Amino acid sequence: MQKAVSLPLPPADALAASDSLATLIGETIDAAGGWIGFDRYMSLALYAPGLGYYSGGAAKFGRDVRDGSDFVTAPELSPFFARTLARQFVPLLAQGLPRMLEFGAGTGRLAADLLLALEQEGQLPESYCIVELSGELRARQQDTLTQRAPHLATRVQWLDTLPERFEGIIVGNEVLDAMPVRLFARTGGRWHERGVARSVTGDDSTAAHAFSFEDRLIPAHSVPDALRAMPGDHDIVTETHAESDGFARAVGAMLARGAAFFIDYGFPSGEYYHPQRAGGTLMCHYRHHAHPDPFLYPGLQDITAHVNFSGIAHAAVDAGLAVSGYTSQARFLMNAGITDLLMTLDPSDTRAFLPAANAVQKLLSEAEMGELFKVIALTRGLDESEPLAGFARGDRCHTL
Repeated sequence: MQKAVSLPLPPADALAASDSLATLIGETIDAAGGWIGFDRYMSLALYAPGLGYYSGGAAKFGRDVRDGSDFVTAPELSPFFARTLARQFVPLLAQGLPRMLEFGAGTGRLAADLLLALEQEGQLPESYCIVELSGELRARQQDTLTQRAPHLATRVQWLDTLPERFEGIIVGNEVLDAMPVRLFARTGGRWHERGVARSVTGDDSTAAHAFSFEDRLIPAHSVPDALRAMPGDHDIVTETHAESDGFARAVGAMLARGAAFFIDYGFPSGEYYHPQRAGGTLMCHYRHHAHPDPFLYPGLQDITAHVNFSGIAHAAVDAGLAVSGYTSQARFLMNAGITDLLMTLDPSDTRAFLPAANAVQKLLSEAEMGELFKVIALTRGLDESEPLAGFARGDRCHTL
């Protein structure tokens, strides 16, 4: 694949780090006999110690290209995102759930704003844990908490791994989409796994052109069940999600009592594997540009795939959890009261109200984040007489 000419060039030090990661990936391919599955490539590109996108020093999260970031997340768009989540969490904390845990806390903005909102509601958790693998992101999170909520920062602790047992509320915003996926291509009615090999064209000395896709035919009995069930025999490229499904099972094994909320972009399996989605969902983000080339600047760009929420739900149920709600982000936020919170601002103060309203509109609009992003709640041991407010209307569990 060739570099899209519209994308900005990285600085020399970032390019050098990317070249180092490309060397590591190339050595991994050689050691495996010349080919690795795309899930292995994605894992190295995102998480190789000190060099991967999430384990290295890239800015990642921000508002626009000027701050060196690659994409914006809901907590960065508006404090009303966290304040609305807090409204959903308050009655759960009141059921005696003592702790909160966040996966992949980004800049720390969601953690800070959640704690501030819960303090205002008089329902602070005893502790707030963050599972974060990146040392660079831990430092950003600590800085954000110190700046935005200094009196609450001591409640936050960082973990390297999942605790063996947890009672409380779990939240993960845009975590599932960054878990490695396997790629498959059906060509001429036969399934192939799409992996990664060294590139045989272009300038192999640069990280941007060091690798290419290579398909390998797989026997019929090795085709994943999700793909075996796909109708027709048309050509298609798609993904499977063993890692995120395994993560959901791990959460189920860990959660003794409480609720886990995951917010991400994706679909139920019926939409995910629809015949018209012939190109799959793999996408990359670099300097607020979305593009399809995962081999561009390894370690300097995000690589994602949409979430198959049916797989998450089934894995969670297998682990003993209940699926207590699934709906669009827009419906969840409106059910939980985001518009009521917005109207606490004075509409006549246009300098304050209009930017806040525009940001909330991005969270809710079908053309922005409102429909593509979904919210799923997985629970165990909660009082079922108090349904989750965020799913009171428009629950789509029947689609999973």
